[in-house]
Amino acid sequence: MTKADIVNEISERTGIEKIAAQATVEEFMKVVRQSLEKGNNVYLRGFGSFIVKKRAQKTGRNISKNTTIIIPAHYIPAFKPAKTFMDRVKRNVPVK
Repeated sequence: MTKADIVNEISERTGIEKIAAQATVEEFMKVVRQSLEKGNNVYLRGFGSFIVKKRAQKTGRNISKNTTIIIPAHYIPAFKPAKTFMDRVKRNVPVK
């Protein structure tokens, strides 16, 4: 499902115009992005959490030059689904 599909679905289910639904989706993503950039997590009860994870410094390899490189510690955004959400997905998604 793409962002356009989400906007269409919200528009159909709520009866609001697609432009308003698109603006709402865009603002939601902007708020989540800005919160994570500031180092704050976003918690949506029953859905999941958008969190900032810290990756420790580690040693990597550049295989084309056969050299060792140090990858510094850094932060990455992540999503952790709520337990109830995960349970519902596990029960309802057919295995292909």
